[in-house]
Amino acid sequence: QFYFKHGRPPPKDLREQCLSRLDHLFFAGEGLQIQEFRPVIKDICKLPSYLSGVLFKKIDATCSGTVTRDAFIDYWFNDNKITMDTATQIFEILRKPGYSYLTQEDFKPVLKELLASHPGLEFLQGTPEFQDRYAETVIYRIFYSINRSGNGHLTLRELKRGNLVAAMQQLDEEEDINKILRYFSYEHFYVIYCKFWELDTDHDFLIDKENLIRYGNHSLTYRIVDRVFSQVPRKFTSMTEGKMGYEDFVYFILSEEDKSSEPSLEYWFKCIDLDGNGILTTNEMQFFYEEQLHRMECMAQEPVLFEDILCQMIDMIGPENETYFTLRDLKKCKLSGNIFNILFNLNKFMAFETRDPFLIRQERENPTLTEWDRFAHREYIRLSMEEDGEDASNGSGDVWDESLEAPF
Repeated sequence: QFYFKHGRPPPKDLREQCLSRLDHLFFAGEGLQIQEFRPVIKDICKLPSYLSGVLFKKIDATCSGTVTRDAFIDYWFNDNKITMDTATQIFEILRKPGYSYLTQEDFKPVLKELLASHPGLEFLQGTPEFQDRYAETVIYRIFYSINRSGNGHLTLRELKRGNLVAAMQQLDEEEDINKILRYFSYEHFYVIYCKFWELDTDHDFLIDKENLIRYGNHSLTYRIVDRVFSQVPRKFTSMTEGKMGYEDFVYFILSEEDKSSEPSLEYWFKCIDLDGNGILTTNEMQFFYEEQLHRMECMAQEPVLFEDILCQMIDMIGPENETYFTLRDLKKCKLSGNIFNILFNLNKFMAFETRDPFLIRQERENPTLTEWDRFAHREYIRLSMEEDGEDASNGSGDVWDESLEAPF
């Protein structure tokens, strides 16, 4: 590796094999136009076909509208892209010259190509606004899950550690976009977007504290909503004082509905860690639990005292030091998401206390699904039933009825 500026050159037989396939694809010697380029990325590069437009433009730097056989060989073979692992190849194709990381902007052309040609998204062709929202949501989900530093700069290391490459490869194999649960599911997008739309009552594409407190049938405490709006877990991108934008909401809902994921644990840990010293003390947890206790009393439910719940939480987590919890303690325990529900989500706390048999059965039937997958599935069914009900009452059979087009 040390002696080769662009990495080790490909073995001779691999090179010859690819060159003979190239001759077949570039048979007329004229070069290929962008719409003819997809077989090259699939058959020669063995990469997701939705990268073909980006790769084409990268090689055709002069915007001539064609890529010649020699230009492709120069880019793919002479720079030894062919010997790189798949994640590095994708990273190099998407990366802007001079940058050592990827930004949200770098994924937009991939999403544009996906929306234009994936059979599972064909029905969106007539609604460009929905296409834009879908693309944004997918990109926000990607960065939420794999940009662990949270700085908007996605590194090669983060790309390799995440599951995005596998999800992108699945796009070519699976015609039903909803079966690609990681990032690309249209149903998941629809649930996130409808949830936002329900809360954004004045439809200015911003949410304030009073809107968010209504989330999940008023399941969250005022104290935790205050912490979200203090922007401690994540700085808002909305640029409007005291308001959360759509991207901020995507981060919130993914954290709220799957508290077993690492990004979610980090999000809520920062909220509860009032003094930001990296540990959750008894006092900090009690501060949030007080409001839960008060709500139980208001609802004439038998209150569970903090002392009792604290013992339960310590038993559940098994922290290294019983006087406080660290993020490391929480990440080691599969049940740690319940700690946050106990502290600030009354509905989920009650469901956990009673251990809803329906939820237990669901988990056993599909152990590979995440909490987010299960939530999105339930919500999509609920939203679809509401849509069907509205269609029936309106006497309208049109899929894109008034309620769906309202956001625009």
